[in-house]
Amino acid sequence: MNSTKKTARIAGLLYLVNGVTGFFGIIYVPSRLIVSGNAAATANNILASERLFRLGIVSELICAVEFIFLLWVLYRLLGGVNKTYASLMVILGLAFVPVMCVNVLNEIAALTLLRGADFLSVLGQPQREAMAMLFLDLHRYGYVIGSIFGPWLFFFGLLAFKSGFLPRILGVLLIAACFGYLADSLTPLLLPSYANLVGRIANIPLTLGEPAIILWLLIRGAKDQPLEAGIK
Repeated sequence: MNSTKKTARIAGLLYLVNGVTGFFGIIYVPSRLIVSGNAAATANNILASERLFRLGIVSELICAVEFIFLLWVLYRLLGGVNKTYASLMVILGLAFVPVMCVNVLNEIAALTLLRGADFLSVLGQPQREAMAMLFLDLHRYGYVIGSIFGPWLFFFGLLAFKSGFLPRILGVLLIAACFGYLADSLTPLLLPSYANLVGRIANIPLTLGEPAIILWLLIRGAKDQPLEAGIK
């Protein structure tokens, strides 16, 4: 990775893997299996599609670990623009990784309850289903809390805007996505009655910012120039 074009393409590939695994584990699988407010139906769905549920768990873990490598490559790409911003981007991004890993424990707990291990025989099925639903709800809120680290995109956006080898509009979209994540994080905690409305509005920059930078890095890369010697 000795040029911006090559490094940008590698970053784009890693970002794509991150996006696919994250979407599958965090959005697609829950949307297929979890029935809001219905613990029994959710339990039946998970037990009937246990392999899909387990694939979602593994996908989240891959997303978390792979995100570390993505941040490293982005630092190599953009560290020469402003090392302070690049360092803050990495620090805030890395802070999200343990949240993702610990959050997976909620899904494992839910699955353990639904499978009914011997030591859970003192609990009736409705109790186990209710507790599993609680853990799945905690899993959802884990990502609500994790979104507070969305400002890593703010510094990523600033770096893209100032880089000179990436379009400035990508930086603007990333900064907008940062505020989308913050809205998704804070609204359910502060103003839960407005969470759905704010979530729909926040999805606009979220569906534009990161997909745009992924496609640009993959297809166009960046204006080719040597990387600074200090970050090779």
